[in-house]
Amino acid sequence: MTDDRRPSWRISQAEAVQMDILPGWYATRARRRRLAALGAVAVALLWVDVVPAWTAERDDTPWPFFALLGISTVLALPTISLLNVATRGVTALAEKQLDERQVAERLRATALAHRVMHGVLASLAVALLTAGVLVPDEIDVPASAALMTLIALFMTNMMAPLLISAWRLPDPPPDDEDEDSRTVPGAAQRVGGKTAT
Repeated sequence: MTDDRRPSWRISQAEAVQMDILPGWYATRARRRRLAALGAVAVALLWVDVVPAWTAERDDTPWPFFALLGISTVLALPTISLLNVATRGVTALAEKQLDERQVAERLRATALAHRVMHGVLASLAVALLTAGVLVPDEIDVPASAALMTLIALFMTNMMAPLLISAWRLPDPPPDDEDEDSRTVPGAAQRVGGKTAT
């Protein structure tokens, strides 16, 4: 009996983050930081979308809100994919698939993202409490406002560790082969027991 089972999701995910997809987009720290900033813009667009959703009348059409959600999604999906490849799945893979350095980086990124979420939740609580004080006791919350707020919270919580990990990731050290192949101008090299210039 042959084993024709397909690899599990975790195995295929681990293989996917090891492939170099568009490496020019994340090869250097500066480029990874640009990608992380693009991901932060996608999350910020969601929060920008929350404000008009809360201030809109109940009968207003929510389509402009969903348009901004679509733009954010178009920015976020490729950014998440590329950053997961750039970080080699530090925040996406199961812990048993990571080495010790990756686990330590994941813990640092998650701890910092946890602090960021505390700030987001505190700001949201202050905004809601302030709005509750300024409006009458009977608040009629549009469904689109609640939906947009939940989506923004979910995406912020999901993307924060990845964005932080990508932002902090240093450039890899130069390869030993690259150092050996470089020569100092004017220096002599030994080739096959003879000195060559």
